[in-house]
Amino acid sequence: MLDQLERVEKRYQELDRQIATPEIASNLEQLQRLAQERASIESLVTKYREYKATAKALEETRAMLSGELGEDMRALVKQEIESLESKLDHLLQELKLALLPKDPNDERDIIMEIRAGAGGDEAGLFAADLFRMYSRYAQSKGWGVDIVDRNESGIGGFKEVIFEMKGKGAFSQFKYERGVHRVQRVPITESSGRIHTSTATVAVLPVADEVEVSINPDDLKIDFYHSGGAGGQNVNKVATAVRITHLPTGIVSTCQDERSQLRNRVKAMSVLRARLLDVEQRKQEKEITSQRRSQVGTGDRAEKIRTYNFPQDRVTDHRIGLTLHNLPRILGGELDELVSALATSDRAKQLEAQLA
Repeated sequence: MLDQLERVEKRYQELDRQIATPEIASNLEQLQRLAQERASIESLVTKYREYKATAKALEETRAMLSGELGEDMRALVKQEIESLESKLDHLLQELKLALLPKDPNDERDIIMEIRAGAGGDEAGLFAADLFRMYSRYAQSKGWGVDIVDRNESGIGGFKEVIFEMKGKGAFSQFKYERGVHRVQRVPITESSGRIHTSTATVAVLPVADEVEVSINPDDLKIDFYHSGGAGGQNVNKVATAVRITHLPTGIVSTCQDERSQLRNRVKAMSVLRARLLDVEQRKQEKEITSQRRSQVGTGDRAEKIRTYNFPQDRVTDHRIGLTLHNLPRILGGELDELVSALATSDRAKQLEAQLA
């Protein structure tokens, strides 16, 4: 590992030299490329240099014990050694984590799909709660949320809502949300006060660039139709809604949220590319229904990654055994603690596998 870090540091030094040369400084495209590479390893190099400085300080401090020291001074030196050893161990763990391979999708924008599962109207209301929770979290990060398609349940819920989330690192923050979410509460539709258990499924797809997914226009069937639901006379009278079917896979992507047929078509194509990229990356199934099932299961109550329990005011993530309280705060979009805990657990598992 230390040899690998030495190579990274040498590359960093080489980039510094190249960027300082007049030839590179006058070539904006190359300068930008080298500067981006330098920035991508700068924090790792800084951490490695801190590790080396700590290791050197530890060696020098240990050497002090071989000299003639009074009892008080010797005790202070031993205390300093313990402190440096602890710091060195901590830095070593951080370096191991930093060297883990990064998910190539982490910096991408995403498309999220939330669908009501078991529980009827209450499941639709819960799906709407999840949509608001993610939207508020995105807002706190300064990210954009743009609805692609929605199928409302009629009482303020969603049978399905599909939306884009645009922001650097969106996938890295939301990839742990994929799966079945379960809610336990007394629905507004329940007159007897009985607690119901309902579910909603969440799928998270990284947005694909056009050059990454090659789509033959002859493989597409594109239908235009009248939008349903609210949206004004123009939306309902003009066939602006778009349905795109990818004939080789049977994947269907729709968008009816915009007044413009062209914008709906662009959004629907973005969703289609994301789904095709997801299928290619996972290499498991060829049909999107099977592919989505690998993320979210069937929506049955027994399949869950997280439970939102209203009577006990708690959220429990079953993958890492973490329970948090203050449910209104979490549903209000304060997800940092959950996201951080899931990311830490994931990195720890990767590190364990690497060391094994």
